[in-house]
Amino acid sequence: MREELKSLPAENVKMVVVPETNEEGEIQHYVYLLNLRDDIMEGIIVTSKGYGEDVNTGEKIKTSTLRHSLEVLLPNEAAKIEPIMEEVFGLTNEYWVSFWIEDVLYDKKFIFLPETISEKNFIGIPKLGGKGIMVG
Repeated sequence: MREELKSLPAENVKMVVVPETNEEGEIQHYVYLLNLRDDIMEGIIVTSKGYGEDVNTGEKIKTSTLRHSLEVLLPNEAAKIEPIMEEVFGLTNEYWVSFWIEDVLYDKKFIFLPETISEKNFIGIPKLGGKGIMVG
């Protein structure tokens, strides 16, 4: 692999799931990317997928892989990535984030383990003004 294409592990970057009231007045959970760095993140790519097995049948379950891109995320800023359905909370939900700072590529994998996206595990997320689950 060419030296300039190698990536470095990302620090001070978090993925968060928080419940919010949607336009229909219902609770919907959303995934956010938090930049807790002092740098501007650019050329951001986020992929997400869920996987696991049905506890009743043992059948393997795998969601589609979704891809999102953001041009820029400023220091101490949050970006809403996607809604996440309660039906997949029992799966392992994986998010892979890659981004550039100046001419250096960084990446990091974030995992929400099965059943961890639950109100009993919520913590305060001051950047988003509420409570949720944070990994990273």
